[in-house]
Amino acid sequence: MLYKKILTASFLLLTLAAGAQTQSAKVVADKINAIVGDRIILQSEIVNSLADIARQGGEIPPNGECVLMEQAIISKVLMLQAEKDSLPVTDEEVEADLDNRIRDYIQRLGSQEALEEIAGKSIYQIKDDARESVKEQKLAAAMQRKIVDNVRITPVEVKAFFDKIPKDSLPFYESELEVCQIVLYPKASRDIEQYIVGEMNNYKKQIETKLTTFDQLAKAVSEDPGSRDRGGQYQINRNEKSWDPVFLSTAFRLKEGEISAPVKGKFGYHLIQMVQRNGDDAIVRHILRIPPVTENELSMGRAKLDTIRSKIIAGTLGFNEAASKYSDDETSKFTGPCITNRDGSTYITIDLLDKDMVVMLSKMKVGEFSQPVSFTDEQGKKGVRIVQLKSRSEPHRMNLKDDYSKISNYALEEKKGKTLEKWIKDKLPTYYIMVDPETGKECPQVQKFSTAK
Repeated sequence: MLYKKILTASFLLLTLAAGAQTQSAKVVADKINAIVGDRIILQSEIVNSLADIARQGGEIPPNGECVLMEQAIISKVLMLQAEKDSLPVTDEEVEADLDNRIRDYIQRLGSQEALEEIAGKSIYQIKDDARESVKEQKLAAAMQRKIVDNVRITPVEVKAFFDKIPKDSLPFYESELEVCQIVLYPKASRDIEQYIVGEMNNYKKQIETKLTTFDQLAKAVSEDPGSRDRGGQYQINRNEKSWDPVFLSTAFRLKEGEISAPVKGKFGYHLIQMVQRNGDDAIVRHILRIPPVTENELSMGRAKLDTIRSKIIAGTLGFNEAASKYSDDETSKFTGPCITNRDGSTYITIDLLDKDMVVMLSKMKVGEFSQPVSFTDEQGKKGVRIVQLKSRSEPHRMNLKDDYSKISNYALEEKKGKTLEKWIKDKLPTYYIMVDPETGKECPQVQKFSTAK
């Protein structure tokens, strides 16, 4: 359904595509495809949006330009109504969105210079060109949320939705599990930490006395797989929440070319060099060393978890409460102790689990708690954990008994889509919409939106 897929194309990418085109070929004179209220939709926006979809590996339907034109008109109406309703979209939110997009593109392309070369303009010009479009996009999204936010679904509607699905079309689900865990990451001994600090001070001395370079040392000794091959280099922003606050605050206290003392962050010890700074954006290099945890520390961690497990089994401490109080797994603080899949559901398939956990679960019954065991996470960090197998479903066809939550979500999304579709159908005639006659001939489904006489 078209109205469930309101225009979501990245307008910043449109800007980049336009910039790239001007460098490689002559651009056909632009034209206005449609006017909605006091806003215009340009042919270049549609063409560049299709190019972006193709560049990102998306599938373009045969009538792709017409589909995007229809979405663009609907998006403009949503945005204009959001302005009428004074929905709050602040300049700060727009700037944060722009900054996030810029960082994402820099990460994909490898550097700010590569981004500016492809765009044919500076970062500031890219942001200036995209700012109004991003604001319009956020307003349209806010209006869409307002329209559907109060839509609710009843059990009767869920059953009716399920009964409409042809029996031979019901999906088949593999076995799904709910797996919860409490994780501890024991700290290395003080002697080992002091040894690592001493090594890092020696690295700093070697760099400052020109015996080697930061880049060479990072490639040789850094334990950060995400930056080691780039000589420890990252592009960072002072306001980006995903970075370790200690790392950020240390980096932004440095002058260009300056190297920090060894500093302890949540992943280990860092040696940081400020390469280049521009306001809240910076290019830095770092060397990460992770003090190794010995069997002695792991053994102490298992003993602590064994005490916690005993309290849980005795009923004097709830599993969720224990996870909130003791777990070192940061995601559990926000989403709870159960492992989640990509859409945030706690029902997961076995392929999302590490092989050691798969072996452990194969010997457990639903409701049981594992003994404390040691493990190594995806970043190579050693820890200990206890695991609860909360539930396990058998492979089955979709049915109301086992899959009510999923079916309810599908039914709710359909109802929201119909609510949005009705709103758009009622609201479109109240706006001035003019479709270019040539565009209307090529896209009859767009011409029907025209209210201009």
